[in-house]
Amino acid sequence: MELNVVKHSVVTSQRPSVDDIDRRLLAAIQHGLPLTSRPYAEIGASLGMSEAQVIARLAQLKAGGVIRRFGVVVRHHELGYSANAMVVWDVPDEQAAELGRCLAGFDFITLCYRRPRRLPAWRYNLYCMIHGQSRDEVLAHLEWMVNHCGLQSLPHEVLFSRRRFKQRGAVYTSGRRAR
Repeated sequence: MELNVVKHSVVTSQRPSVDDIDRRLLAAIQHGLPLTSRPYAEIGASLGMSEAQVIARLAQLKAGGVIRRFGVVVRHHELGYSANAMVVWDVPDEQAAELGRCLAGFDFITLCYRRPRRLPAWRYNLYCMIHGQSRDEVLAHLEWMVNHCGLQSLPHEVLFSRRRFKQRGAVYTSGRRAR
């Protein structure tokens, strides 16, 4: 007699539980944090929570996957940076991580990431965004990067922004700010 043993595994996709307090908290942060020294305390005060409770709830929402990313949207133009350029590089794949770390280390770089090539039309695989107060400043930053990171022989293109579109973070609720 032959005995067949079959193992079963059950995969559950439980949705994280979000209560009314979480919804109010998400509504309060979706348009940005207040520009104060203690934004979580200010948000908490408007919601009847302590600063520690706000921070703990946000951590739970992130850990539960409700919030995937918690970051900053910098509006560079309002800070006086009107020249922006995406520099795209054709980097050997085995050097992309090392060169990406080099590029990302500069204060004037706000984004640095890798994407797959789309041959034959698009050969570039490493991208970085440079912000400056003028095109000349951006190009000076680029020259500094090229020399500092040893990128002289790598093909690249400098794509200056011509138009600025609306910048904002994620929208979690359809309601207005709960502050």
